[in-house]
Amino acid sequence: MPNLKNQVILITGGNRGQGKAIAEHLASLGALVVIGARSYESAKEVVESIGRDQAHPVELDVTKESHWDAVTKEIENEFGKIDGLINNAGILKRKAFTELTIEEYQELINVNQLGVFLGMQAVLPLMEEQQKGSIVNNVSISAFAPIGHSSAYAATKAAVVAMSKAAAIELGPKGIRVNMIHPGGVETNMATQGEGVPEFYSSIPLGRIGQPVEIARAVAFLVSDESSYCTGTEIIVDGGMTLGSADV
Repeated sequence: MPNLKNQVILITGGNRGQGKAIAEHLASLGALVVIGARSYESAKEVVESIGRDQAHPVELDVTKESHWDAVTKEIENEFGKIDGLINNAGILKRKAFTELTIEEYQELINVNQLGVFLGMQAVLPLMEEQQKGSIVNNVSISAFAPIGHSSAYAATKAAVVAMSKAAAIELGPKGIRVNMIHPGGVETNMATQGEGVPEFYSSIPLGRIGQPVEIARAVAFLVSDESSYCTGTEIIVDGGMTLGSADV
C-alpha cells in the first residue's frame, strides 16, 4: 500500500464524487490533502470530515489563472512544498453533436482542458525547485472510446492525454512525473445524472459500475513513489467496459 506520509497533495474538484473519494483515500495513507473547489464552503465541509490536521481547504476555480496563483502561493506559505497535483475537476455535457453550441463546447474546453493546463503550469515552479513532483490527470475512457452525445467532452479528454504525454517527456528530466487515470463508469452524480445506475453495467465483464474509491486507489499508486518509474502512463479503471460485453 502506498505510503504518503507528509506528502502535500492538491486535489481539484475535491469536494464531491471522485475528487472527494481521492482526498479521503490519500489522507488515509498519510497525505496532507489540499481540497480545491469553486465553493470554499463545500471544501471546508470535506476538510471537517477528514480532519483539519490532514486537510486544508482552498477556493479554486480551475479556469482562472489568478485562482491557481493564489492557491500555489498559499500552499507554499503554509507547507513549503507541493508533492502532488491531482487534476480531477471536470464537467460532462451529453448533447447531440448537431445541437452542441459554441458556448457549451468552450465551457468544456475551459474546465476539462484549460484547467488541467493551468494547474500543471502553476505547480511547476515549486516542483522544479524540489526537483521532484507527481502530477496525475484524471481523464476518462472517453478519450479513446467515446459514447454518443459526448463529442466535445471526448475531444477535451483526448486533448489532455496528448498534453500529458508531451509534458511527461519535457518534465521527466526535472524529476516531475505526469500520469493519467482513465475511469469508466463510476457511481457519482455526474455519471448517473441522479437517475440511478443504468442496467448496461451488468453486461460489462465485471458486471457492475465502478465505485469512487476504486479510482482513488489507482490515483494513490500513481501519485506515490510506488510508481517512481512511471511517467506518461495510462491506467484504465473501467471494469473491462472497453473490452466489450461479457457473455452472460
